[in-house]
Amino acid sequence: MAIKHVLMATGLTLAAALPAQATTLESVKARGFVQCGVSVGTPGFSAPDKNGQWSGLDVDLCRAVAAAVLGDATKVKYRPLEAMERFIALQSGEVDLLSRNSSWTYKADVSFGLNFVGVNYYDGQGFLVPKALKAKSPKDLNGATICVRSGTTTELNLADYFRSNKLTFTPVVYGNSDQLRSAYEAGRCDALTGDRSNLATQQLLLAKPEEHALLPDVISKEPLGPLVRNGDNQWGNIVRWSLNAMILGEELGLTSANSAELRKSSTDQEVRRLLGVEGNMGAMMGVPNEWGFNILAQVGNYQESFDRNVGAGSPLKLERGVNALWSKGGILFSPPMR
Repeated sequence: MAIKHVLMATGLTLAAALPAQATTLESVKARGFVQCGVSVGTPGFSAPDKNGQWSGLDVDLCRAVAAAVLGDATKVKYRPLEAMERFIALQSGEVDLLSRNSSWTYKADVSFGLNFVGVNYYDGQGFLVPKALKAKSPKDLNGATICVRSGTTTELNLADYFRSNKLTFTPVVYGNSDQLRSAYEAGRCDALTGDRSNLATQQLLLAKPEEHALLPDVISKEPLGPLVRNGDNQWGNIVRWSLNAMILGEELGLTSANSAELRKSSTDQEVRRLLGVEGNMGAMMGVPNEWGFNILAQVGNYQESFDRNVGAGSPLKLERGVNALWSKGGILFSPPMR
């Protein structure tokens, strides 16, 4: 007899019949750190330095979650994951969240047993080509060999674009960015495709970056963001609002430098709620009421994270573009803190 029928016959519910499992929040508190799935090395987003210290836009989100839950942004252990293994690692519980420049797509959201909880970088797929190729558009790549990473939406986007435009290409597939860049630099493919932010990183790592160009065309929408497992809404709320706290912090003018002072002096009600002075916003999620203050004081707001990792203060020097706040010409915003 199926378990459903057994339960119906005995009058038990599934929740009552099965042993209770610890929530992700309970597990993190008991363990004392957040286990965060990141890329194996994407400068600007998640990459270790020569001393093994991780940094990047995605890493800062991991740190924000640790600050919210444990009061200490350093309480994170990073698990580098290749594209092919990232979702399995989260599904199996090997990591508490995935913050690894993953594209929010229908299939990933619906069929993997996972939930995207926000977007921390709006990207799009592009092409890096040698200037000697004299290509001005992807349409100039008809018949070309193109290096593409396996196990990503990039493969599907590439095939869709060339099919829709009645063009042909030969894919050269590798499992990670280093292999792709090496193959491209060695001339085993005519072009390298991927998220434009990643291509900007790969170009910097080439021996002669000035001999290559990023084509202006964007052939896809790539909203990149963190994921959690289905069924643990409390943890999903914590990760979602850790990201929102950084975005809202920028909107409200809260920084790592002034949050402590404004926590004492601000009369703005939304500021006071975010910094834990009024209301029980933290208690609603099962974290300390100063969770938002801990994030902003220890990690900073979204602008601070963007600038030091991928923006003006970084080697990438990417423009904010659509990642600017909604009030400054972009599409980035947080729901209100009320």
